[in-house]
Amino acid sequence: MSILTNPSLLLLRNNQMLIGKSILVVNFVQDGFLTELKNLNPQSKITAFSYNHANGEYAKNIKGIEVCVSHTIASGDYDLVILYYPKSKPEVLMALDNIRAVINKDAELLVVGENKSGVKSIEKQLADKVGYSNKIDSAKHCILYSFSEITENNSFDLKRYHKEFTVSIADIEFTAVSIPGVFNHGALDAGTKMLLENTAMIRAHSRVLDFGCGAGLIATFLGIKNPDLEFLCSDVSALAAYATTQTLALNNIKGNTVLSDGLNDITGRFDLIISNPPFHTGIATDYSVAETFLANAKQHLNKSGRLTIVANSFLKYPPILAAQFEGYHTVFKNNKFAVYSS
Repeated sequence: MSILTNPSLLLLRNNQMLIGKSILVVNFVQDGFLTELKNLNPQSKITAFSYNHANGEYAKNIKGIEVCVSHTIASGDYDLVILYYPKSKPEVLMALDNIRAVINKDAELLVVGENKSGVKSIEKQLADKVGYSNKIDSAKHCILYSFSEITENNSFDLKRYHKEFTVSIADIEFTAVSIPGVFNHGALDAGTKMLLENTAMIRAHSRVLDFGCGAGLIATFLGIKNPDLEFLCSDVSALAAYATTQTLALNNIKGNTVLSDGLNDITGRFDLIISNPPFHTGIATDYSVAETFLANAKQHLNKSGRLTIVANSFLKYPPILAAQFEGYHTVFKNNKFAVYSS
């Protein structure tokens, strides 16, 4: 059996609750749970849904599991839904509304999460939407809840969760679209603002990769400054890819979005790779994605291309940049952030 996370261990020690004909697992993690769930339900349809492309690529290798990575959960008449509680409260509420639109009238919902994720608030969040709730079990700093007699949603419309906000940088102002689960939902973060205030002019007709695009703020700002740029915007999150598409369209910026685990799904070379690279995975702090990105970015640059990033000042990125590039320089730095160009 593969290594199991604590939430999955808690689920499996209550395996009598994990039986259904059509099962949906939402926000699953990269461990052995899906395999064990299939062993418990060899004849059942099991759908693993995630907003995260990397999790989806992992689950594709598990026999007997249908995998869906998207910004919305498609209808499936599910009688059992297992939700791993995410760290973002707005994302939880959005996912619960979506789940209530794809279940059947007799469905049961199991919600599991680490205490520090905020899972203890789930009963309050569902108080007026379920007839019965129960705290099933707790162990290893995790809690498992069960809900039944769930009020169904007739439909789910993601546009209800759109949040439009105004972005002002230097002499440029535009409207962006975000949805729950997107980085710095509904606002311009200080790091990205500093990055764009300190980005050098880009020659016309350059090909630009906006890595970790979030709501598409970087590509939109640069595209307004220089309409001749060609953009590819990538993110591991289907929610971010959706938000970026909405923001680009709203501002008439030409560009494509792609789901990618780091640079794994990126092809071709670019004149500029620009990013406020992520360093969080789930609840925990994780620098591996950003460090791998920096180590591999050079192979996606044209000979005269450059990499420009912003990072928290305390992060040890300069040694990685020095090892990968002939030279780099610090464009701007204060006590919170630094902008580097290689």
